[in-house]
Amino acid sequence: MSCTVIVGGFFGDEGKGKIVAHIAHQDRPTIISRGGVGPNAGHTVRIGDKEFGVRMVPSGFVYPDARLMIGSGVLVDPRVLLREVDLLGVRGRIFVDGRCGIIEEEHIERDRGSEHLRSTIGSTGTGCGPANADRVMRTARQAKDVPEIADCITDVAREINVAIDAGEAVLLEGTQGFGISLFFGTYPYVTSKDTSASQIAADNGVGPTRIDDVIVVFKAYPTRVGEGPFATEMSSTRSHELGIEEYGTVTHRQRRIGLWDGEMARYSAMVNGCTQVAITGIDRVDRACYGVTEYERLTKKARDFIERAEEEIGRPVTLISTGPEMSQIIDLREQA
Repeated sequence: MSCTVIVGGFFGDEGKGKIVAHIAHQDRPTIISRGGVGPNAGHTVRIGDKEFGVRMVPSGFVYPDARLMIGSGVLVDPRVLLREVDLLGVRGRIFVDGRCGIIEEEHIERDRGSEHLRSTIGSTGTGCGPANADRVMRTARQAKDVPEIADCITDVAREINVAIDAGEAVLLEGTQGFGISLFFGTYPYVTSKDTSASQIAADNGVGPTRIDDVIVVFKAYPTRVGEGPFATEMSSTRSHELGIEEYGTVTHRQRRIGLWDGEMARYSAMVNGCTQVAITGIDRVDRACYGVTEYERLTKKARDFIERAEEEIGRPVTLISTGPEMSQIIDLREQA
């Protein structure tokens, strides 16, 4: 069995939630654990006619046989967490590392009250930046100090490493995207910590020698919410002509739309230590590909796009999303 990290390769909103959900059902992990920043990133998973937007619970919750965890590197807003636990019916399945930093109401007030964070940087206003600042200053509360979530506190690092030692499959899911990493993104228009695969592993207490695969998710038409450089951004007129209009899961702000960026994809894959690539939104490259589940049924235009992406990135494309529903995917991993 294996430990796999799944991260976003562009600016977030790449469709990581769907990829995690698909891999979970195929690989049947015993643990799905979340790294990343906190509730400032949302994952959307669609199953049939139901759509779930989650900010704290790992998007792999749709696979019912896995224990769900939140690694110690993640910030937790107990109110958001408990609301999602009840909404999704995952009580008893989800566990939080006692060392997670806690987002307080005053962190949210500071976030929303800061002109620099709100207007200049384009913060989501969820309190993550100020909470991480307090964490660095060693003044933040930890999850183990919050009575409301006492029944789900555990040592996530120990749980995951014990599972790996036992030969079980583990999925580590990242949040946000490489382009807004504090270390590697378009600083200062970035989030408040690193978002690369190395950080996601560290967030969960998993050493680099224990990672078997890193799947980096790229969108055929990358998007970005908020401010900051976006080299391949197209005009709203052009994106509407292509029939692309999207809104952020957390902020509901309209996403900026861009063309494929092979140079950024290759750099992102390099830093993330990518072993396999997932590409989402191929049905937007050619609408005739919508819902296709076999590679041979993709149009020449779509196959050419994928082959060019593989050449630019230098890694195999093994997962191709052809629509928003979880079943609308081509899985080539066994052939890689």
